[in-house]
Amino acid sequence: MAVSSPWTLRDGVAVLTGAASGIGAALAVELARQGMHLALVDRDAAGLAAAAERAAPAGTRITQHVIDLAASDARSAIAALPQAVQALHGRATVLVNNAGVAVGGSFDQVSEDDFDWLMRVNFEAPVRLCRAFLPLLARQPAAQVVNVSSIFGIVAPPGQTAYCASKFAVRGFSESLRHELQAAASPVGVTVVHPGGVRTAIAENARLPAGVDATLLAEQQATWRKLLTLSPEAAAARIAQGIARREPRVLVGQDAVRAAWLQRFFPVGYWKHAARDILRRTGRA
Repeated sequence: MAVSSPWTLRDGVAVLTGAASGIGAALAVELARQGMHLALVDRDAAGLAAAAERAAPAGTRITQHVIDLAASDARSAIAALPQAVQALHGRATVLVNNAGVAVGGSFDQVSEDDFDWLMRVNFEAPVRLCRAFLPLLARQPAAQVVNVSSIFGIVAPPGQTAYCASKFAVRGFSESLRHELQAAASPVGVTVVHPGGVRTAIAENARLPAGVDATLLAEQQATWRKLLTLSPEAAAARIAQGIARREPRVLVGQDAVRAAWLQRFFPVGYWKHAARDILRRTGRA
């Protein structure tokens, strides 16, 4: 690390996207518990308000920013967000790009519009948010960008072409950005997070291609749900730990750790081994 200054989460300001539900809402509670002030971002105003209320007992300052990262005005909304955060909080020390969406179906089933929509939220928005916030973060003695990828940014199962494309892109962007900032002796570090199977509603909320066999997709989703065993709260605790330690890579869950090692040992043929493990864990072996 280029930064020698003491690093602590307490009294820092975290900008957190995808804060209305799942990992994001749990992470808001965890970061507030550790003394961070929060600028929470999501398109779901009601969910955002509920997440802010859950985090409020910690007594830190919490602001809510309703932004749809896929909307036509997202670029201007993102560009204006650092100024709003500075006006309300005085600074930013952590940017957490957590917002994410999913699309069901194989590559030939997913429409170009749905593929582009997913990329806007999962990849283009984090890039734009990094561009917008890096000048503000760099004013601090130490700051951290936290980009949430996925275990599907390390391994790529069939039926996840759009999602994997976005999460591999987040990983590559984050690693290259980290190296650039390190070379420039920047006070800003970069953490890339790879959650495994966390119990969130992202699969249930996935867009489904028109004309696809609904029964088959339901069966596939049921299989994936059996693999979502880690609670959002446990995931949030591990991510907060990684931010506090300024870890460059955070694997969330033992399944993520196993998959990462499997990919390392079998860089081309890992999926046949992973598929057997999935069959065993879902009782289909």
